[in-house]
Amino acid sequence: MAIRDAGFAARMERELGTTNQLKEFLSRYFYFCISLAMAGLVVWGFSRTIEPNLFHAKPQRPLLLWMHGAAFSGWLIFFILQSALVRIRKVSVHRFLGWFGAGLATLMVTLGFTVSIVMTRFDMSVLHQTGVDSFLSIPFTDMIVFGSCIALAIYWRTKPEYHRRLIFIASCLLMDAAIGRFDFWFNHSIFYVGVDLLIVLGMMRDWLVDGRVHKVYLYALPPMILLQSFAVYTWRINPTWWQGITRAILAL
Repeated sequence: MAIRDAGFAARMERELGTTNQLKEFLSRYFYFCISLAMAGLVVWGFSRTIEPNLFHAKPQRPLLLWMHGAAFSGWLIFFILQSALVRIRKVSVHRFLGWFGAGLATLMVTLGFTVSIVMTRFDMSVLHQTGVDSFLSIPFTDMIVFGSCIALAIYWRTKPEYHRRLIFIASCLLMDAAIGRFDFWFNHSIFYVGVDLLIVLGMMRDWLVDGRVHKVYLYALPPMILLQSFAVYTWRINPTWWQGITRAILAL
């Protein structure tokens, strides 16, 4: 019996050690690893739709589209860098670069709204596509939620537990453009599900490390899901009132 008890105790000790190692890893490296995973997802997703003649497209795409791509790619690099700086304890550099991130985020929101309008007009007038105007609800919702999360992250910049989660949520929001490049997710209008699953990973990290989910997620995720559902509804159903709004926005 003593031998059996000793074996059980040793096994429990090994399992406890493994659990503690997982907690330690998630506590230290979750945000850095997820930032790299997001970059990989973007490369994977966009590689499916980028054509060989991208740089010599006929007709040529508006210059704003390239600025939009550069800004959003810059945010991914910024997110990775900021996560790495925290891990190597360069907090002062992290805070200094944070103001660059605030400016970049402001530019991204402005470009997000502007480019969605410009490209919708381009698709309709140059490429002669129909029914694309209703899709404006998707980028508009993305920019509203992204901008709100960044504004709150700046406001709570002295509260790291709030700040890092809001930046993480905002960055997850940008992933719908990559997830939507996969036909199944786009055709079934569930690319937001992919976004929310990334956020759920952050919630799982909290539960495993802290034993509870941080209230930022509990307050942010439900209204986000409501807005996402509303955006998909206006895109796919395109009710009459939304048609009137899009015509006004596009000056048609």
